[in-house]
Amino acid sequence: MSESTNALGAYLRARRELVTPQQAGIPDGGVRRTPGLRREEVAMLAGISADYYLRLERGRDRNPSLQVLEAIARVLQLDDEHLAHLMTLVAEVPRRRKRRARTATPPPGALKLLHSLVQPAFIEDRYFDIVASNKLARALSPGLRVGGNQLRGMFLDPAEQALYPEWESVTECFIANLRQAVGSDVDDQRFIELTGELSLASPRFRQLWARHEVRGQRGVPILIEHPQVGEMTLNRERLTISGTDDLMLVVYHPDAGSSNADKLSMLASVGLPAAQPDQAADPERTAGPAHTAARHL
Repeated sequence: MSESTNALGAYLRARRELVTPQQAGIPDGGVRRTPGLRREEVAMLAGISADYYLRLERGRDRNPSLQVLEAIARVLQLDDEHLAHLMTLVAEVPRRRKRRARTATPPPGALKLLHSLVQPAFIEDRYFDIVASNKLARALSPGLRVGGNQLRGMFLDPAEQALYPEWESVTECFIANLRQAVGSDVDDQRFIELTGELSLASPRFRQLWARHEVRGQRGVPILIEHPQVGEMTLNRERLTISGTDDLMLVVYHPDAGSSNADKLSMLASVGLPAAQPDQAADPERTAGPAHTAARHL
């Protein structure tokens, strides 16, 4: 049974394998064929029968009570975000209708705001596709052009990976957020295609995806090693765009008066790409001859 047809079982199994007997406070019990807790150990610690827990993992029972879910969550040491995700996977929760393929269009006001910002900024959807971006964002990374996908760049493009000295922790954050954004909507075609492509091409993605980590993105500082201006730390803010379906405005900004602010100003003055932006990315462009894209990575 695949993850799309047994999301609850896949989640329970993945999280069970991340908890060691020592963390659960029980004896190791000798050689284990797989890492983490055994099914019967989870059942014992949660106060349910081993047969019932087996039915949950195998998708034969998709209606556990809230009390059972909370007991299992305690054993698997799930935090509030992971528990909330677990609750979305039970049968009682209405599933989203399958999404129709469509192009996400930001509101005109959001685009005006985007292009008025003096910081690198872009608009992304829940799959980390770039829907719109300003010039400084594209100077920060050519991967932030319209039509790009941050996950593809981060896992498949060595030049994009080189931008992030703390690449491992950054990828963990992105995958945990993708899990949360998609939730139980695992039959979404765009989601299936993207995760399938990355699972085949990237061992790192496969490793992180199998962990079933769930975490929302918050405003955090990110270390960037830019080939033109060197190392700088920028704050990454992710803001919901009201009136849209899962679109977010992302802004990178330095601390005022810092050396990072100086480096970003230098990038703005010397590093702006000369390529004509996509119409959706820059509504205020003027007509003129096409230019050759200046690729910085």
